[in-house]
Amino acid sequence: MKIIHKLPLLLLLGISFFSYAQKGKETTDAKKQTYTIDRTSLPVKEPSYPKETILDARQAKAPSRFEVNAPEKAPNVVVVLIDDQGYGTSAAFGGKVNEPTLEKLANNGLKYNRFHTTSLCSPTRVALLTGRNHHLNNAGAVMELATAFQGNSGVRPNSVAPLAEMLRLNGYSTAAFGKYHETAPWEVSVSGPFDRWPTRSGFDKFYGFIGGETNQWAPAVYDGITRVEVPKDPNYHFTTDMTNQAINWVNAQQSLTPDKPFYMYFAPGGTHAPHHAPKDFIEKYKGKFDQGWDKYREETFEKQKALGIIPKNAELTPRPNEIPAWNSLTPTQQKLFARQMEVFAGFAEHTDYEVGRLVQSLEEMGELDNTLFIYIAGDNGASAEGGLEGSYNELMALNGIPGKAEQMMGHLEDWGGPETFPHFSVGWAHACNTPYKWAKQVASHFGGTRTGMVVHWPKGIQAKSGIRSQFTHVTDLAPTILEAAGLPFPKSVNGTEQIPFSGTSFMYSMDNEKAPEKHTTQYFEMFGNRGIYHNGWVACTRHSIPWVMGATLPALKDDVWELYNVNDDFTQNIDLAASNPKKLKELQDIFNQEAIKNNVFPIDDRRAERFNAEIAGRPDVMGSRKSLTLYEGMTGIMENVFINIKNKNYTITSEIELKDAATNGVIIAQAGRFGGWSLYMKEGKACHEYNFFGLERTKIVSPNILTAGKHTIKYEFIADSPKPAAGGKCILYIDGEKVAETQIPKTIPFVYSADEGVDVGMDNETSVSNDYKEGDNKFTGKIKKVTVDLSK
Repeated sequence: MKIIHKLPLLLLLGISFFSYAQKGKETTDAKKQTYTIDRTSLPVKEPSYPKETILDARQAKAPSRFEVNAPEKAPNVVVVLIDDQGYGTSAAFGGKVNEPTLEKLANNGLKYNRFHTTSLCSPTRVALLTGRNHHLNNAGAVMELATAFQGNSGVRPNSVAPLAEMLRLNGYSTAAFGKYHETAPWEVSVSGPFDRWPTRSGFDKFYGFIGGETNQWAPAVYDGITRVEVPKDPNYHFTTDMTNQAINWVNAQQSLTPDKPFYMYFAPGGTHAPHHAPKDFIEKYKGKFDQGWDKYREETFEKQKALGIIPKNAELTPRPNEIPAWNSLTPTQQKLFARQMEVFAGFAEHTDYEVGRLVQSLEEMGELDNTLFIYIAGDNGASAEGGLEGSYNELMALNGIPGKAEQMMGHLEDWGGPETFPHFSVGWAHACNTPYKWAKQVASHFGGTRTGMVVHWPKGIQAKSGIRSQFTHVTDLAPTILEAAGLPFPKSVNGTEQIPFSGTSFMYSMDNEKAPEKHTTQYFEMFGNRGIYHNGWVACTRHSIPWVMGATLPALKDDVWELYNVNDDFTQNIDLAASNPKKLKELQDIFNQEAIKNNVFPIDDRRAERFNAEIAGRPDVMGSRKSLTLYEGMTGIMENVFINIKNKNYTITSEIELKDAATNGVIIAQAGRFGGWSLYMKEGKACHEYNFFGLERTKIVSPNILTAGKHTIKYEFIADSPKPAAGGKCILYIDGEKVAETQIPKTIPFVYSADEGVDVGMDNETSVSNDYKEGDNKFTGKIKKVTVDLSK
């Protein structure tokens, strides 16, 4: 990359400069004008210019233009972060899922086999993008579960500037594509604030989804801060869409500014639920997993040894008692569960294929060799959040409702298609994390935290096809990238003093496989599952299990701790707590010190109930309001900024005007096909439908057609009790007169959707009701206003 620093003759101002370079400062002699750029305080301070005394511009000499460029030869940077893919999934790390792009980059780069995450989505992402531990980002769990405590508040402090902002202010172009999941849920509305949205967090460009997951066939997408609707194309898939956007952006950026390096964060929704994949990718794996998860673990374990991914003396950890043996399952269960894994594998390979298209575009433009390309095969271990039998509708699992095989067999053939929102069973999550114990959320064990990472940079790394075994952590990426770019850590960003990086650069290991590791201490904590790594030892305690949301948990003080010497015991299999209590106590003390330093305390082990802002104690846009009035055209209102009607009595009153007696379309709807509710009109009649996860639908319809003119349609729900999931009576009124009444057996207790919000005048993304079509349900009358009221 070319670099030209042009500044005026500042010596005339009486400013003294160093004649040599200092850390973070560059001394340049351009046309015998000596000046200094100080990159330790961002943005770089602009110079002061001498006052002009010459009247005519033709007779005056213009000063050189001030411009901050990236250091000479600074590489491009691409970080790919795959979602919910465990250590033993990809063939590159011994698994049975083909990911040729990951293997191609590894063959010309390095595999890191002791790379660690936080064990969960948002926390890993904030740690990656800032270089600070997740609790210092106030992301102790996913954003939707934020609380009132420091360490869990969901609001990244200004003292934790993102890497993207550091690079942008140092002359990089920056862009993010795909999943973000780092914005506090109450900040996701037209009212903002937008400070923690991608485009106010250092990224010039963002195209993707803000929350934790999205429907890959019908996603809720933002371009910058603007909600956009994707094409209604039967072949549409979000991963393909985001890849097209990424390729288009980098092509344009390099076309216009070929000497300017770029930083791209590429974070697909795959392989997070819902597991949605094109059918041709799914069918590649037909019958490949009929042997079951126990055999998968055994074969993957042997392949990992053969590849050198794990040591020859490593031991395969036993399957926990909470997970059934494959041979104990019924034939129906085995058939369903094998299909679940076929879909997951197809989703994973399809995601890797799209990463491959991005890699190919960089090759074709001649930029791949000088791109530090970091491919992380999992932001945590594979997810066990689908429950023991998986779910055709993952939103049920999020609400603590387990799926049953017999309930799901009707979806066997369309599993992974638009009619499902699926997640696989716990046994496959555990198998995909081979050779380790447990899964996503279990921060105490490597099955939750350790994933594969590949680093590719031909111009910066001499070693090829190597394996690096130094302990590395997701917080190490930011300091590594700054070192590769030749940039210092800024002490101040946008006027705020910065908290130092928690991680350490791993560039030292790139051309020295035997270099002593530099990241020697790291705490882990998620929902009470916690541990500490220190100089080759791990002390940890598993407090809870991801798929058991409603269980009574032990007191945190009563948790039983384990101890492992992971220098000798690679898979965390031989518990030494009983034989070495002194070492255990030493590490427990270190954990407590790190926890206090990083705002980990107090630990919060609640899960599903924290989806409710009232219970969690986090900010709520609605506050204590009992009434919300909405207007036509207000769409994409996320659940966390909408008035909370779950488990309460409420009314929905709409004032409308009809042009004829054949009015159709949606007045107001929340969420979509996999759970939600809708007030709409069909062929002139008023209707309300409550959709309980697609399993049970309760519809109420006015008996008569409404005439042209003004009308008031009111829907009332009277809950049987204030308990979560309680059913209730629903009543429909037309112009003040009761016209219909029925009973809803049960309601959605905690969360309707992670991405589909409330729409007035239409129902975007997927449709709540089958009475109208997706993309063609706009209300054909006029809506004056819609009021949702909790006061009655």
